[in-house]
Amino acid sequence: MARKKTKKLENPFVYQGYEGPEYFFDRTEETEYILSSLRNGRNITLISPRKIGKTGLIRHLFHQTNSAKDDIICIYVDIFATQNLQQFVETVGRAIMEEALQREKSFASKVIDFFKGLRPTFSPDPMTGLPTVTLNVVPVQVEITLKSLFDHLEKLDKRVCLAIDEFQQIACYPEKGVEALLRSHIQFMHNVRFIFSGSRMHMMEEMFLSPNRPFYQSTQLMTLSPLHEDIYYEYARRFFEEKRGQLDQGIFQRIYRSFDGYTWYVQAVLNRLYEQERVVKDEQQVADAILFHVGSNTPHYQTVFSFLTDNQRSLLRAIAVVGIVKQPQSGDFIRSHNLPSSSSVKTALETLLEKELIYQTTEGYIVYDRFFAVWLKRL
Repeated sequence: MARKKTKKLENPFVYQGYEGPEYFFDRTEETEYILSSLRNGRNITLISPRKIGKTGLIRHLFHQTNSAKDDIICIYVDIFATQNLQQFVETVGRAIMEEALQREKSFASKVIDFFKGLRPTFSPDPMTGLPTVTLNVVPVQVEITLKSLFDHLEKLDKRVCLAIDEFQQIACYPEKGVEALLRSHIQFMHNVRFIFSGSRMHMMEEMFLSPNRPFYQSTQLMTLSPLHEDIYYEYARRFFEEKRGQLDQGIFQRIYRSFDGYTWYVQAVLNRLYEQERVVKDEQQVADAILFHVGSNTPHYQTVFSFLTDNQRSLLRAIAVVGIVKQPQSGDFIRSHNLPSSSSVKTALETLLEKELIYQTTEGYIVYDRFFAVWLKRL
């Protein structure tokens, strides 16, 4: 990944993308742990729910690697939208090409020469203006192309770190044996270190902890917890005081605990408060900031809700009202929320999990999108 210059932001509470170390905090131990593992030849599996800061940590890690002049090529690829092995190969190949285009010409030319056989198409990104690449892999050549990509990375004169986000997606591909195919290549690579990150915890744990799966015990596992509340408050307080304002600690605790410390939601609320307020010491200010985001997403929530069955809607709203439900099929829960039979709840629960509208934690089931949960409570 090319180095990114840190710029002064009008609003320091970033909740989309990575804007440099000035707007990234905590995670010191996690960063050092991953860096040490990669430098010592150990691949990492990073597991955490979405919205907790997993991608930001990887971006920060890559920034630190570049800043330390480790001479490592850092490549990030998100495969969440891929639906088969062909799309996986095209997405990884495109990420390699786009990273090369941001490096010195001599290095970029070598990579481009390698990719000529895949008929790359270059165009500027409409948002950033940076060059983007489209690759076309012939379906019958997918496995050969995948091997060529990995061989190319292995032979580069620079070390490579390839981070594959939402890695559990490969388990959903229609092709059989994708995990075994990838493992057969990766286990013999010495010049390339991998970060496999994923948000569907049960799928990731099954892939890397089950003895009958190809990636069993092939990496170091790491789970990501929410940022420390006290450290988070000091970070947030400093920015409000820099504009001669104030962020009450009790109010911050209310925000942090309302969303269980999930970074994206806390940042989103703080972003709105920083935009609208100088002194934050009233709970109504927080409520207004939360409702701003809920209102912005209301058309989407209405659409999602309309496509659910009555049983699914009832169960989803009941979980939102309670907050976290340990046993959604229990008689007490079903009676208190006027839900149908236990078997109907079980069917609805499976569908909501599959659609990722709810999420199973060690404490119980929650609505995945916390702003959606607020919307559901207000129905």
